[in-house]
Amino acid sequence: MAAAPLLSLQNIHLTFGGTTLLESAELIVSPGQRIALVGRNGSGKSTLLKIAAGDVAHDGGVRFMEPSATVRYLPQEPDLSAYATTLEYVEAGLGPGDDEYRAQYLLTSLGLTGAENPKHLSGGEGRRAALARVLAPKPDVLLLDEPTNHLDLPAIEWLQAELDSLRSAMVLISHDRRFLSDLTRVTVWLDRGVTRRLDKGFSAFEGWRDQVLEEEERDRHKLDRQIVREEHWLRYGVTARRKRNVGRLERLAGLRQDRREQRRVTGSVNMQVSEGRTSGALVVEAENITKAYGDRVIVGDFSTRVLRGDRIGIVGPNGAGKTTLIKLLTGLDQPDSGKVKLGSALELAMLDQGRAKLHPDTRLKEALTGGGSDTLQINGQPKHVVGYMKDFLFGPEQANTPIGKLSGGERARVALARALSLPSNFLVLDEPTNDLDLETLDLLEEMVSDYAGTVIVVSHDRDFLDRVATSVIIAEGNGVWTEYAGGYSDMVIQRGEGVTAREPAIKVHKPGKTTLVQTTAAVSAAPKRKLSFKEKHALETLPKTINGLEDEIRAINAVLADPNFYARDPSGFAAKSKALMDAEAKLAAAEEQWLEMELLREELEG
Repeated sequence: MAAAPLLSLQNIHLTFGGTTLLESAELIVSPGQRIALVGRNGSGKSTLLKIAAGDVAHDGGVRFMEPSATVRYLPQEPDLSAYATTLEYVEAGLGPGDDEYRAQYLLTSLGLTGAENPKHLSGGEGRRAALARVLAPKPDVLLLDEPTNHLDLPAIEWLQAELDSLRSAMVLISHDRRFLSDLTRVTVWLDRGVTRRLDKGFSAFEGWRDQVLEEEERDRHKLDRQIVREEHWLRYGVTARRKRNVGRLERLAGLRQDRREQRRVTGSVNMQVSEGRTSGALVVEAENITKAYGDRVIVGDFSTRVLRGDRIGIVGPNGAGKTTLIKLLTGLDQPDSGKVKLGSALELAMLDQGRAKLHPDTRLKEALTGGGSDTLQINGQPKHVVGYMKDFLFGPEQANTPIGKLSGGERARVALARALSLPSNFLVLDEPTNDLDLETLDLLEEMVSDYAGTVIVVSHDRDFLDRVATSVIIAEGNGVWTEYAGGYSDMVIQRGEGVTAREPAIKVHKPGKTTLVQTTAAVSAAPKRKLSFKEKHALETLPKTINGLEDEIRAINAVLADPNFYARDPSGFAAKSKALMDAEAKLAAAEEQWLEMELLREELEG
């Protein structure tokens, strides 16, 4: 027998300013359930979570909460202003009988001391304190709205492990697909004011969503054809000429009403980048570059070559110097030593993490055009700003809306729209996935993959990096940066671990020794991962396998070279052709595996 729900919302209705936001929304949370609440930006996910938390009143429907259940809600913008310290803020969320030491443990785990003044916290620090407050009591139900926002990769992975260890029921809103896939077992999709429930985790959502939308489109097509048939009968049917059939007239009116009331899926983002001239084959070459601020080394003796078409991911904890490394590689800042050579015919477009170019008083259309015109040049073709706004899901009535009045997701879309409108062959994206909904993320991935130029992207989104990156540069600590082939997961396999929290910079005061040498030596002294038995075995045996496959392919080709073979034995010719394809596929896979193992061996042995 299923357990009684701890929290339930049934047939929830809510209207804002004459617009229906929630039409028939439901959310049922049973003990221990882990639910992904998904939907487009502006669909009402955060509002539904606020109704579940009791912070927003609804117009209709029923909200029920088990009287003995404890519920904690993490808003997107927590308010800490009433507290003197972060520890005081977190302890205020504890209930009778809760472990008071857990507050300090969580703050420390999230990189805070507890003594911070909330008035002086950054957005990320405030987010960490709010997470500690909701996690400290180990409540029966956790309602978390974008818990990974402003967190770096070490904090995201720590949070994921912490949530996985709790017995609390959870409802999670997040744009981090890896986070949702790993944690959730149920998915609730809020779409056009109505919720649909899938009793599987987020990893199954996208395929299910696409199937639902395809079925809707088929039903809509059937309805359109039915309306056409009824209208044809009404105009030309023999019975209709003698006498109008009241029943069929009513049926036609009902069909037309159904068609009018059908709410189509909101338009899709039409994301394309304005590409510039083709750059040279070499985009960036950095040789032994260093950068330090005082005694702290940000980049120490780093070298890399970026070629046209590369998609480079840069990862590391907050404060590791990812933005500084980007500035060095793009020529926006100069290294203390070493040199950076930029390729020919480069046209750079950047999306900065802070969206600094978006002044809150600037109107939307001016932010996109730069002011002074109502048109943009996209791939050499003029396009009216209103049409370009529609490509990014903005209505014409928003053209004069100040940027400061837009939501976080809308500001993210504006920044992307502006960056992508600039002609470029070298695209730098600093945290482009922040505040984007899942559909926009999908399209951004496609755009990056199809882009003819070169891309450098800084991101904490593991799934995004796996889908777009051809290599990943990671901050190892103390100014050491290492490049690994493949996406984030490939980097973890080669390195043996993911991104770790930044250690304090090592300060050296010995005379005659530079800070760079000392910090590099300290890092080099750290124990390194060794090849596993399986990896060593693969390195030893794969060359023999590759030689055997090459011999097999030569033998098959010799047989197929007989000009009379096909006429003599068509089925035998087909079998040999298939055997050749299979052998070539096995050879390609074996060579790829050997190359990966050899690169790993070279990396581990220095």
